[in-house]
This record gives sequence, structure tokens and C-alpha cells, in this order.
Amino acid sequence: MSTARAWCRVDLAGGTLDIWPLGLLHEPATTVNVAIDVAVEATVEPAGERYSVRQGELAVEAASARELAAEPEGALAGLVAAALELPPLTAVLSSGSPRGGGLGASSAMTVALIAAAESAFGLPPSGAGRRSAIARDLEARLMGLPTGIQDHYAAQLGGALEIQHRPGGEAVRRLEVDLEALAASLLVVYSGQSHFSARQNWEVLRRRLDGEPAVAALLAGIAEVASGMAAALAAGDLRRVGAAMGDEWRLRRQLAPGISTPAIERLLAAAAAGGAWGGKACGAGGGGCVAVLCPADRREALAARLRAAGGQVLPARPAAAPMAVTGSR
Repeated sequence: MSTARAWCRVDLAGGTLDIWPLGLLHEPATTVNVAIDVAVEATVEPAGERYSVRQGELAVEAASARELAAEPEGALAGLVAAALELPPLTAVLSSGSPRGGGLGASSAMTVALIAAAESAFGLPPSGAGRRSAIARDLEARLMGLPTGIQDHYAAQLGGALEIQHRPGGEAVRRLEVDLEALAASLLVVYSGQSHFSARQNWEVLRRRLDGEPAVAALLAGIAEVASGMAAALAAGDLRRVGAAMGDEWRLRRQLAPGISTPAIERLLAAAAAGGAWGGKACGAGGGGCVAVLCPADRREALAARLRAAGGQVLPARPAAAPMAVTGSR
């Protein structure tokens, strides 16, 4: 039996550009994110004759990996088992993220499942890059839509990351960031609305590939904002990071209808009124969480203001450690 514990993330700038081939169309394109200690866990162990998955009170089993993949609650584990050609197994899954929170929990779960399965069955570990690629492709198969790559790296590597989208594949660099200072200024707030990121991302991708000038200009602006984010983070200039998050959101919210919602705008307006440097929706928007940066001495008062505006402030801090895998075959 093996357990993998991976991280959710806050995307600070440049999300959506990690969906191929968008990053290649806006050179230089970068995505900057930070892992947070909202964790997912996947425990995998060999079983007798059937495949089974349990998450909370939900449980499903099947005679084969492909049959498991046809069950909504077992689809992810079934796809992983089929891709890795695994014999019968039992998988137990848990997540600390709100469902549809926009924090990359489903992608974190996919890489955790792969890592736990590799360990449980004595397979060679794939490494972060290979595991990210497998997870991305399995998620695309599951949803029937293109998916990005940024969540998988944050889930495995921890810390703050700069992901550059280059011909031939992404280049990932861990940034030297004072994560304690970042934690003192960061608020992650659930809006109360679940979202489905793939639908929003597909609309943006379709419109960009159709050559819509407005969407191309907005993505170019997002790429420009993201290009300066890594330097601001490394310099510890959190005021500038927060302002850049706000700039990114003002561009992002125009990409497609439904990215912005009244609940998101209410929370961001409350944050601005409380003295925040800036903030944005996490992931593709359409619900989920918002991330806000503010002066450390205003964080508690701002958290109270955001609760009063209907938000659920999550106990989320930047996570420095990489994904942990314990146990073995």
C-alpha cells in the first residue's frame, strides 16, 4: 500500500497559457503559481479480483479498469489503472479543496494517483515532467476537452514556480520566494460557487484559434503581466505582485462570458475596499476561489470583511515541500 500527498495551487498570473498551443502563440509566455497546503491524498494497494475506489461516502467497483473508467466516481482511477496497465487495485481518495474550487485539485489528484500506483506496484517513478504529461492527457481523455499543465507541477514540486511555455515542452523553474512573507499577505477565499474549468478554457481556446483579435490581444496582455510576475515575487515586492494579479484579472474577465460572476466580483470589490493590493479568481473563473494579496497587518480585518461578503476563507498557506509518497509494495 502506498499513499501520495500532493498540493493544490494558486495561479498568480498566466493561467490558460499553459493549454497547448496557446503559450506558443504569445512568446514569451509564462505561468506563475504557488503551491498551497490544501492537500489531496491518494492511497493505492493491490486487490484480489476487482477494481474499487472510495472517496468519502462514495464507493464504486468494477471488474476491469475500463469498466471502472466508465463510472463517474471511478473514472479517474480507472483511466490511471488502464494507462499504467495495472492489475486490480483499491484506491482511497481525499481532498481538502472545495469541490470545483479552482485550485487544481483534480489535477493534483491525478498525479497523486499515478505516483501512489507506481509505488504500490513497484513501477519506476515517472518523474515530475513525465507524470505531468500523463496526467494532462488522461484528464483530456476524461473530459473530452484540452487541459493545461501548470497544476500538475505545483502539485508535485511545491513552492512558487515559473513555467515557461517553449517549443518542444515547458521549462519549469522554482522561484526563490519568502513563502512566510507571502503567507502573511495571502488570502484564499471560496466564493460558494463550484466551477467547471474545462468549459471556460475551451471557449477561450476556440476563440483564440478562430483568430478573434480581441481574445488574442487579451491573452497577449496576460502574457505580458505574467512575464514580470516572477521578478516581482523573487524581489519580495508583494505590493507589485498583488497589483499584477489585479491587472491580470481585468484582462482575464473579458476573455469569455461566464469567467466573471457576481460572487467573484463581490469578493474582489470587498477586498479592494479593505485595502488589498489586488486579487483574481483562481483557475478559469466561473466560480471557485479568489486569491487576494494585502498588507500583512490588514489580513485579519480583510478576512473578516470577505466573510461578511459571503466568502469562506480557507486555511491555506504556501507549501514548500514537494509531493510525498509513503509506503511501497
